[in-house]
Amino acid sequence: MKEAPSGERKRDQGVAGLARRRTRGPRAVRRCTAQAAACLCWCLATAASAQTASTAPVAGSTASLPTVTVTAGSGLGEELPQPYSGGQVATGARLGLMGQLDNLDTPFNLTAFTAQLIEDQQARTLADVLSNDPTVRFTTSNGHAYENFRIRGFDVNQNDVAVEGMFGLLPLGHIPVEFIERVEVLKGPNAAIGGMAPSGAVGGVVNLALKRAGDEPLNRLTVGYQSASQLSTSVDLSRRLGEDKALGIRLNGALSHGETTLSGQSKKRELLAVALDYRGRGWKATLDLYDSKAGFRGGTSAMYWFTSSAIPSAPDPSLNQFPSAYGDLNSQGLLARLEYQLHDDLTAYAGWGVMSHDFSGFINGTHVRSLNAAGTSSTTRTYGSRGYNDNVSAEAGLRGRFKLGSVRHEWALQASNLVQAAGAATNTSAAYTTSLYSPSLMAMPALPTSAPKTSESVLSSLGLIDTVSFWHDAVRLSVGLRHQRVKTTNLSTAGAVTGAYDQSAVTPMLGLVIKPWGPGVSLYANYVQGLSKGDSVSTPTYAYNHTFAPYKTEQRELGLKWDTGSFTHTFSLFEINKPMLITLSGNVPSDGGEKRVRGLEWTTFGELVRGTRVLGGVVHADGRQTKTANGSYDGKIAVGAPRWQGNLGMEWDAPGVPGLTLNGKVVSSASQYLDSANTQRLPGWAELELGARYATQMAGKKVVWRFNVINLMDRHYYSGAFSDTTPIATLGQGRTFLTSLSTDF
Repeated sequence: MKEAPSGERKRDQGVAGLARRRTRGPRAVRRCTAQAAACLCWCLATAASAQTASTAPVAGSTASLPTVTVTAGSGLGEELPQPYSGGQVATGARLGLMGQLDNLDTPFNLTAFTAQLIEDQQARTLADVLSNDPTVRFTTSNGHAYENFRIRGFDVNQNDVAVEGMFGLLPLGHIPVEFIERVEVLKGPNAAIGGMAPSGAVGGVVNLALKRAGDEPLNRLTVGYQSASQLSTSVDLSRRLGEDKALGIRLNGALSHGETTLSGQSKKRELLAVALDYRGRGWKATLDLYDSKAGFRGGTSAMYWFTSSAIPSAPDPSLNQFPSAYGDLNSQGLLARLEYQLHDDLTAYAGWGVMSHDFSGFINGTHVRSLNAAGTSSTTRTYGSRGYNDNVSAEAGLRGRFKLGSVRHEWALQASNLVQAAGAATNTSAAYTTSLYSPSLMAMPALPTSAPKTSESVLSSLGLIDTVSFWHDAVRLSVGLRHQRVKTTNLSTAGAVTGAYDQSAVTPMLGLVIKPWGPGVSLYANYVQGLSKGDSVSTPTYAYNHTFAPYKTEQRELGLKWDTGSFTHTFSLFEINKPMLITLSGNVPSDGGEKRVRGLEWTTFGELVRGTRVLGGVVHADGRQTKTANGSYDGKIAVGAPRWQGNLGMEWDAPGVPGLTLNGKVVSSASQYLDSANTQRLPGWAELELGARYATQMAGKKVVWRFNVINLMDRHYYSGAFSDTTPIATLGQGRTFLTSLSTDF
């Protein structure tokens, strides 16, 4: 279907200046990206004439491509932690205000997935990578325009993902992974470490580290295929220039297009990312630019809103509920960072970035509504939306260390600021009837011709932390505080202010690590708080107008980490309590509601024996509604909180066939409820993934062939719950084949 003509976005006089800046902003970002890409291509061509890419021998045990060494964003001149045994996970991660830490020195449960895992599993988006973590599940159906997550039973939206420790700068919708070196997952809330996430996520913190040029030249080309007929090509090029290789340049590009496993749908995805870095004496600087585009035609993945306690069986994921749907999501971003080592034990750093995002089409509200026990719906609608997001993020800080006697201090001070502006408009179709198993065709409504500004917000904070180490680092105690201010203004389509929010809060953090039996075992404990914006309520929906203070989510956690040298286990026992808005008798609003999740986690990664690698874990959780309106649902199981969920992936290097690796993964979840009353129950599910890769050399060049099949048995299942407040189920991915061929040239 042809998209309706676009129009100029409406702006009121009060935001005319911002509108002018926005008009220039995206074009400036695209222009800078194009110029940097042209410069990079020229530099690479020049460098290629003088250098020949190295061709290291095939690794017998891992059959992997060479590891790329990159530099950290805000440490004391440190590089990213090295990959752990097996290469799928790193030995540590960067934890915002705390800086870079080894896994066993960290008072939290964390996992940092590597670029090697991303390549070997043929991941294309962030969700593909996070599917390896047993604490993570998804709150949108596979293939949807947006990818949202749930970590430890609490929502983490895709706009709550940080890059190099900063929020608001990544592409919205799907985050491509071709330009990502690490995916770092810190479980649990932690506003003191990273500040408040833009949407107030408290389930965990996901941070991405971007690729940098390694010391050796890199020329890598990958071509791939994904069922039904999705073709893809990606290129990864890098050089370091100068006698001391001070200047690094890396380019990542990706293009995919074709039909998907959703009947009638085609998708197109484009990415161009340029990474520049300079390593001087005592200082370093980085500049990252990207242009990401994604579009679909002929349908989109659906979610299912039930009205009956009897849930009909899950439909075939290939059935297209919205065959006339189309949409486009475009993001451009720029991120600059600078750090200077003032002294051996003192470093100053700063970062600044912008992100511009536009969307149009059937992006939101992709729900088949009012479904009864027979799977029939009578009030489904389609939506045509147009909108944008403009973000500007900045941070600056100091990080240092000193020693008093036998006690060592590692401290950090950081200020951050995120300014966001957003606008949107939606047209709605008439209601129509449809079925889970025989979808009806309803034409998309015309798109709005403009997207008026609807909100603006400012998140500013100041954080301070000190880690005290003594007894030869056998004991580490971390104490931190962050003062966070949240300002939000909501606007009508005419530009009038309809609501304003200006609140602040202080969130503490306390972490303890003890190594009583040497460096291979650590015991840890933490008390941390997460922060999310309090609700603003008004008449006539509620009895009076009121703005609640920011909600403080609390976590208490105990854990044990055991590093055998080749594989690591982490055991965590945690409790998270999150305040919620409830409505008492007489439409009286209250922030006295509460959701509580108690859980026991086991995660593991590494090489069990030479040539056999493992990655995964199991989570046992008890999610409860502990404080509900008038006590109606007190003690009921929380929505979207399965009692058990787990992942277990293994790789095995086939003996006698150098370079051949077989792999498999099982992902499962127990049953869960869609509604607060616990009357709508989704059955448990499990799916199996299998694959193989073969690394060899052809004409002296490294070549790797990969093959994976997801959901081998083609099970049809509801994968989880979309929301805590509405009974909407998401749908699991159908059987999907992926294959690719990668070569260094």
